[in-house]
Amino acid sequence: MGEIQEMAVYEQIGKSYDLTRRADPEIAARLAVHLQLKSDFSYLDVGCGTGNYTLALAKYAGVWHGVDQSKKMIDAATNKSNIVNWQVAEAEALPYADRAFSAVLCTLAIHHFAALTPAFREIYRVLAAGHFVSFTATPEQISKYWLVEYFPEAIHKSAEQMPSLEKVKYALNEAGFNSINIQAYSISKKLQDLFLYSGKYRPEIYLDENVRSGISTFSLLASQDEIAVGCQRLAADINTGLIKEIINKYENNNGDYLFVIADKVAT
Repeated sequence: MGEIQEMAVYEQIGKSYDLTRRADPEIAARLAVHLQLKSDFSYLDVGCGTGNYTLALAKYAGVWHGVDQSKKMIDAATNKSNIVNWQVAEAEALPYADRAFSAVLCTLAIHHFAALTPAFREIYRVLAAGHFVSFTATPEQISKYWLVEYFPEAIHKSAEQMPSLEKVKYALNEAGFNSINIQAYSISKKLQDLFLYSGKYRPEIYLDENVRSGISTFSLLASQDEIAVGCQRLAADINTGLIKEIINKYENNNGDYLFVIADKVAT
């Protein structure tokens, strides 16, 4: 799918995004630790969406900036709060000076970059010295979501669009980042941000059209026919209790998502 068409879809998603998407306190707390936030230092959220995590982290510490390619998302963020400096911008062309930020964040968005290395080079350029923290999922992780039982084509496409961990590491190294630390994240039963695998232990949420509309895999990649058939099968398995066996079959110890923490050392 072309970049222009994808942006158009995200403009549409932006209209109802905040009905089901909000910063999860546990994820926000872990991000704050990885970013090593301090008062009066400046931070950047790339691909900030409607600013949920930007605003959650701004409550911890720091002066925050947020950029996203979608004007609809940035308009929604601006309507929430003006304590963050919001801008419409591409990750590959950030409108900031060299070494402007003490840390940079990107949550569930690196797969939307036109190319990893140019985006990471821009992030490296605007980072003074510190951490670039991204929260993402690998193709291998996504292919092990039990959702594949009900929405195989969409989940395959979702996995296919995600850069592998090897590609992420390679691009980070090419951009100049030094050490790279990987930490697995497994879905919590109390997760408040309803992204793709948030219903790992709450399968009924996928039957809610509002939830699906805030998840790009369903809004961008799944056909209406696949959604209709998959939801019908899922509802039946929830009613019979078979869903418990399906969920157990897909349990793994490698995490459902990853925190990728890359360092830029002061020179």
